[in-house]
Amino acid sequence: MNVYTYTEARQKLASLLDKAPREGEVLIKRRDGQVFVVRPQTRPGSPLDIEGIDLDVTASEIVAFIQEGRRAFG
Repeated sequence: MNVYTYTEARQKLASLLDKAPREGEVLIKRRDGQVFVVRPQTRPGSPLDIEGIDLDVTASEIVAFIQEGRRAFG
């Protein structure tokens, strides 16, 4: 884990923000000894949650497509 001084963090803020997700967190230390943590905010939900699209297909049409495919390739 990297510890940066306040001055280094200010000068290298963009690279520090790029490094935080890779390493989990980055520490910034002030002259007075206070230490601060920069870490990416976790996103709520699953990364598999995706926005759906409207195909204008009914449930019964989907079932019919599946049954047709099973007859053809089953």
